[in-house]
Amino acid sequence: MAQRKTGHYRSKRQFAERIGAKDPTLSGYDLPDADVTIGPINDDGTIPRGTHQGWSDATIDEWQANRPGRGARTDLKK
Repeated sequence: MAQRKTGHYRSKRQFAERIGAKDPTLSGYDLPDADVTIGPINDDGTIPRGTHQGWSDATIDEWQANRPGRGARTDLKK
């Protein structure tokens, strides 16, 4: 039988820990799309209770490196 490589993903709480934030703080952030979703997704694209999402370290690190800092004017175009 062929060996499968298992992927490792972080929960929203682990995402927050990785970037040094508190879990509730993430609700105000525009997070990147999750790398994996486990469970059903509503017809309108929302995530119901009981469905879990996960992000890879690479996705989190890229998002963290490229997100605007506190007080950044995201409404201005470069």
